[in-house]
Formats: sequence, C-alpha cells, structure tokens
Amino acid sequence: MQDTFPRLLLDHAQRRPTAPALREKSLGIWNTFDWSTLAELVRDLAEGLHAAGLQRGGHLVVVGENRPRLYAAMLAAQSLGAVAVPLYQDAAATEFTFPMANAEVRHAIVEDQEQVDKMLEVREKHPTLEHIWYDDPRGLRHYRESGVSPLDALLESGRAARAAGSRVFEREVAAGRGDDVAAMFFTSGTTGTPKGVVHTHASLLDRARAGARFDKLTEAEDVLAYLPAAWIGQNVFSYGQWLACGYVVNCPESSETVTIDMKEIGPTYYFAPPRVFEALLTSVTIRMEDAGPLKRWLYGRAMALASRVGPARMDGQKVGGLDGLLYALCDFAVYGPLRNTLGLSRVRVAYTAGEAIGPDLFTFYRSIGVNLKQLYGSTETAVFVCLQPDHEARADTVGVPIDGVELQVAANGEILVRSPGLLKGYYKNPQATAEVLTEDGWYRTGDAGFLDAHGHLKIIDRAKDVGKLAGGAFDGALFAPKYVENKLKFFPFIKEAVAFGDGRDRVCAFLNIDMPAVGNWAERRNLPYGGYTDLASKPEVIELLKDCVQQVNADLATDERLAGSQVSRFLVLHKELDADDGELTRTRKVRRGFIAQKYGVLVDALYAGRTEQHIETAVTFEDGRTGSVSATLKLVDVPVLPAVRRAA
Repeated sequence: MQDTFPRLLLDHAQRRPTAPALREKSLGIWNTFDWSTLAELVRDLAEGLHAAGLQRGGHLVVVGENRPRLYAAMLAAQSLGAVAVPLYQDAAATEFTFPMANAEVRHAIVEDQEQVDKMLEVREKHPTLEHIWYDDPRGLRHYRESGVSPLDALLESGRAARAAGSRVFEREVAAGRGDDVAAMFFTSGTTGTPKGVVHTHASLLDRARAGARFDKLTEAEDVLAYLPAAWIGQNVFSYGQWLACGYVVNCPESSETVTIDMKEIGPTYYFAPPRVFEALLTSVTIRMEDAGPLKRWLYGRAMALASRVGPARMDGQKVGGLDGLLYALCDFAVYGPLRNTLGLSRVRVAYTAGEAIGPDLFTFYRSIGVNLKQLYGSTETAVFVCLQPDHEARADTVGVPIDGVELQVAANGEILVRSPGLLKGYYKNPQATAEVLTEDGWYRTGDAGFLDAHGHLKIIDRAKDVGKLAGGAFDGALFAPKYVENKLKFFPFIKEAVAFGDGRDRVCAFLNIDMPAVGNWAERRNLPYGGYTDLASKPEVIELLKDCVQQVNADLATDERLAGSQVSRFLVLHKELDADDGELTRTRKVRRGFIAQKYGVLVDALYAGRTEQHIETAVTFEDGRTGSVSATLKLVDVPVLPAVRRAA
C-alpha cells in the first residue's frame, strides 16, 4: 500500500524508472532527475543521515530554494521515520531560533553559504544543533566550523554504509505507516509566536489525492516550484501532489529567473498567491503604457471585448457568433501572445490562495483564457478544503467542499472544518491545539463566512478582524479590513494596504506604492525622484493614489453592507512594509496589529485630522544591518459617498 511518501517514490521508480521526476535549471541548462536516479539519491541520503544519528521521530530542518537534492533530503528523513521541517529561506537567523529550539533539531540540510551562516548564528543559542550540511559549496571552501559539511560528504557516507551491507533504508521504509508524522510546518506568526503544525503522511496524502481527483491531474502535468517549500501551499503542490500523481516538478535557477524559466517550461498546473498575479498584471500594464498608440488602442479594444465575452466562455456559456469570431481573432493577435508572455500559455488549471484576490484581477485572467480558480484551506487543513469546479469560478467565493470535507458555520459566523486532512496538533502546544480542535473533530478556522445558495463558500474576512464602525455617518456599519485592502491592491500602483476602522467613526488606511509601476509612471511624465521615500512623497503620486482610493470608495458605496468601509483618509508610507521589520509574515500577510502599534503616531494623526506627520522608523537591511528612515508624511482626505440603496 502506497501510504507514505517514500513508498510512493519507490513505486514510481519501479514502474517508471526513466520518466522525469524533477528538473533543475543551472547555468541556463535544464538538468533532469528521473525517478530511478532520485530513488538512489534518497537511499544514499537516508543511510548517511542514519549514520549521523537521525532516528525515527527526529527532526530534520531543510532550508533553501526549491532544489532536487533538498526534496530528496525531505524524502530521506521521512524514509527513516523522521520528520521534515522546511523553514523559510528568506527568514533572518533570529526567526529560526524558536522553531529549531521548539523541535529540538540536531540535523539541518541547507542550500548555500547564506543559510549556513544563519545556522551557525542559531547554534550559538541552540548548541544541540550538531550537523549542518550544505548543497551549494560556493563561498564555503575555507569554513572550518565543527559539524559543517558538504552534502556530498553525507552522500559518500550513505554509499559507504550501503556498500558495507546496510539495509536501514529498506527496513525503515517497510516499518513506516500512514499515521506516522511526515512533516511540520510553522505558521507565519501573524498574531504571535509561530506554531509547529504537525501533519502525518495520511493527512497530507489524503488532501493531495482529493485535489488531484477534483482537477483530474495526471503524471503528464508540468509544475513550476518557485515559492518557499516551507509554505504548505507550495509543499502540497510540488511535493505531496507530485508524489501522489507522479508529474514533473521544475525548479527555476533563481528567483530572478522565474519569469524566463516559466516561459520555457510552460506549466500546465500552476499555483500562486494573489500578489504574484498582481505583479504579472503590473508588468503587462507597464509594458502597454510604454507601447505605441496603435498597440495601446488594439490592446484596449481587445481587453474590452475580453472582459465582456471571456468570462462567459470560460464558464462554458455560449456567446454570439460575431463575438465568438472577434474573440478568436483577438486570441490569435492579443490574448495568446499575452498568455505566452506571462508563461501561462499551457496552463490547464491555475489556482490562487493565501489571500482573497481582487475581483477585477480574477476576471482579467479568466477573460484572456486562463482557467484561474480560487481554493480555500490553510496549513492546519493540508490546504484543500474548498475548490472551484471548472465553469463555476467566481471572484466572490472560494469554491465548494471537496471529497471528505464537512463544513459548518458557527453562530458567530466562523467557518468550522472537519476532514481527514486536519493537523494532528500543534507541536508541544496542547493549549493551542485545544483552542482550534473541538472534541468532536472540528477545526476552528478563524475565518468568517457563509455558504451561498449554490453551495459555494464565501469568506468575508478573519473573524477576529471583522468589526463595526462606532459613530459618524455609518455608525454600526460592518468593517471588513481585508476586503478593503484587496480592493485597493488591485490597482497596479498600490503594492500593500492596511486599513483601520474597527470601533472608530471612519476608515483610514496606510498605502505602499508599487515601486516599478509608479516609477515607470513617473518617468513617462519626466518626474524626477531619488528613491522610494522621495517618490512616495511626490504630490503627483499622492494624487494618483487618491484617485485609486476614490474608485474603491465608489465601488464600496454600491454595497449597502460594506459602504461604511469606504476610506476617508489615507497616507502613503515612507518605506515598504517588510517581513524583516516584522510588518509582514513570510507569506506576505499584513500583521495589522503590529503595524497599528508600531505606527501608532500615524494612526493617531489620521484620526486627529492632521494634514501632516513626521515619522522616523528603524529598518533592517538585507545583510542584517539596521538603520533608520524618516519623512514628513502628507495625510490626505478622500470624499466618502452615501450608500447606494438597491431597489426592492
């Protein structure tokens, strides 16, 4: 029975030994690992890890970009009955300290010098970390720290053990069970200390297989693995479903080459959070603004047709003969080349998750022929709870419950989930586990929502974040901050938004500009600037963003329930919100409470009606150095419109 990841690996290696399993781009060349080669690599690593003291139930930390040998390392740990613990490669060393101490980690396999340096820093506070192996030797030739070795040395140790007759790998794989713990994923820590979410082979594989059945995934799919493997979304798509289905996972050369590599691979199954789709659309917008008048005119006319006809076509509805002909012509001249430019020309199924996606952004992709759909899930549910069926994808819902999932809406509007994919618990945190898992097996998601008349789940916001205004023209009105933030972020000029308003008489917001988009806009208008802070403070840029906010307000005014969420005042922050400064999680979620506290003087200034406010803020640079940035920010008023009441 193929009830563990290592057994699935061996099954593929036996049935399809020469079929491609993983591809990795290095120095511009794609290198392929077939299933047989991968299985041998895993055997050697497992024997080497066992010789180094990794035992059943132990934890192996894995840190780095998506790399075949790091995937093999996770499989090797699981082969021994140990637990793979992927951590975010862009995290600072201090962010590793708690997870590694919490999991009592003795062994780590990392990608390169940067990650080795972080591990050595962690070891100063966590001396039980005995072994650190690295995949990429560049810059590490003269390192003499104890316990630091190349991954090749671990492989040699494993080969020597096998040559001496060791059968540890075969014995431990045979002893493995589906209910063994397979992996631990640490939550993003949006509201406090990260928690280790414990998942078994059974929970991860059940959801991976359920998702594969839903979208009829086969071994013929091509997937691009470019998001952090520590994020369970990427891990399930490029690890869990990869082993369940046997398709090919492609690892880009670097984060800078993802766009080029994506065009070369042409994935058929694609997954990205909304911010990636936002960035792709921003790049298109910038290119079209730089195009000649004829191209801009053609693009504008084609997109007008796409927005009118495209979504209906994607939903399987019939369109008029003339519209069908025009769409086919535009598909040849505009939409097809555009999908190719975005690397989405072969996509059969594309998903977005992690945050709600703006309806206009969602409609854009579907209108040009990309089968973009939404899914709902979390780290604790092994991702797959609700998925959108083909021809039933809507911007305001996240799909229907899939195989094995039960949904329940609590009296306070919170969504409860029960499925075979639920976490086993939070590692060494029974109190937190009891807070989210009921005695009868329901998981409290913390999200507020409801099932609509068609059985689709609609998420409003985090239950704890949904509030009400107190006083003012919209006294008692519903306030859904994430809903407002997502509407603001649809505009290519706005990268991040943070809305405030619960318990207050009006809604105010912080905005971050999107540097490439706004920089391009400024350059075309011969507007000089000297960096992010200077550009963000330009009166012309503030007016540009004010126009975006006004458009959002006009849209919100048409919804009686959310009309009170219109933004009455805003400011453009003098720095980008950054995970290194604690303002975002590693999955790019806004830490609203932390930001409200850190920038309390700005929040107070907005609600006090001031026209400007000076601020000085500490920042952390990529190399770990700290500094500060200061500015006097303009506080801008925006007209708030009366709610448009719909006819009975």
